[in-house]
Amino acid sequence: MPLKVACQMDPIDRIDIGGDSTFALLLEAQKRGHQLFYYTPADLSLFGERLIARGSTLAVEDKVGDHYRLSDQRTVDLSETDVVLLRQDPPFDMSYITTTHLLERIHPKTLVVNDPASVRNAPEKVFVLDFPDLMPPTLVTRSLDAVRRFREEHKDIILKPLYGNGGSSVFRVAAGDTNLNSLVELFQAVFREPFMVQQYRPEVRAGDKRIILVDGEVAGAINRVPAADETRSNMHVGGQAKPTDLTPRDKEICARLGPELKKRGLLFTGIDVIGPYLTEINVTSPTGIRQVKTFGGADIAALIWDAIERKRTA
Repeated sequence: MPLKVACQMDPIDRIDIGGDSTFALLLEAQKRGHQLFYYTPADLSLFGERLIARGSTLAVEDKVGDHYRLSDQRTVDLSETDVVLLRQDPPFDMSYITTTHLLERIHPKTLVVNDPASVRNAPEKVFVLDFPDLMPPTLVTRSLDAVRRFREEHKDIILKPLYGNGGSSVFRVAAGDTNLNSLVELFQAVFREPFMVQQYRPEVRAGDKRIILVDGEVAGAINRVPAADETRSNMHVGGQAKPTDLTPRDKEICARLGPELKKRGLLFTGIDVIGPYLTEINVTSPTGIRQVKTFGGADIAALIWDAIERKRTA
């Protein structure tokens, strides 16, 4: 049975369809005959008890430069849709948090993917702290003295915002680097919240593995290898996607996480693994499904829609 699907996402004219997971989900939904309604977060409103969105009917085509058509602009009561895809990218700020509060008012009668309350309570670099034994040594702080002590112990460290995304503002500060004080002062000035400090793992030179789980089950993986002149492996800063296999340690990490992801309604999740360590659990707007398929892996967009359809008919 065709579903009424609303997609809350960033402006569709700005996406890179070659690597965009939201676009892959839209293509698969359209292929299955589902009706697509597109809107951006700024077009979401609560009017009394009605959660409404101003948007348009959407048609998509896997064609660079001509990948979408909008028609029939209107206001829709989202409680009358079957599914809402919560797919705008971070930053995970008060604007993002507010959308989760609003969408929570219609979920689960209207299935929101991922569950908005769980997204709010499990942002990437906070949820992962529930599994300290799987992580590299990690500190969350605003204290310069604490960061100094951490570097004295671990020698080579990474500083990154607690609610950042895409590798933005991620710095490596090795032993003896005299920029540490200034960098911490900059973080203190720019970010109101604590930031994350981790032991630098040299295994990242061989790649930062993105493993995708669908409803708690492993669906596929890619390896993102940083450029020679970069610490970060994110593809938009020059990281190169390569095929990969799961190690026994990867499988152990996924087995630990899977039941918790499923319990929280986190249907589409991407986790990041460097060497033997879990570094992030991506729940806000995970990516990587087009790359997995490119390298001959599973059609994860199809697996996600299979899971959504099962939940809608259960």
